[in-house]
Amino acid sequence: MNRSSCVGTLLLLSLFESGCVSTPQAPGADQVKITRNAADVTGCAAMGNINFAAGGEPRNQAVGLGGNVVFDTTPSVGAALGDWTTGVVYRCDSTTTSAAK
Repeated sequence: MNRSSCVGTLLLLSLFESGCVSTPQAPGADQVKITRNAADVTGCAAMGNINFAAGGEPRNQAVGLGGNVVFDTTPSVGAALGDWTTGVVYRCDSTTTSAAK
C-alpha cells in the first residue's frame, strides 16, 4: 500500500469513528430551537454564550443555561458544512419561539 492510500484510509477511518459518537440529550433539549435569524431572538433575554469546545451539543448547553433558543453564530463557512462552533443562548416567550426553527 502506498503512502497516499495509507493516509486516505486513516482519514476515512477517523470520519467513521467520529460519526458514531452521539451525545445523549438533556431533558428538555428537544424543545430548544436553533436559528441563524437574528429577528427570531428580538425581545428575548440573553442567557450566555456557548461553543462546541465547552460541551458539544448546543441544545444541551442551552438547557444548562436556562434558555430555549440558540442563535447560531457559527461563521458561514462552518455553517455551510453543517458544523457549529459558537452561539448565544436566549430565553424567549412561547410566541417568539414559534418563529424559530
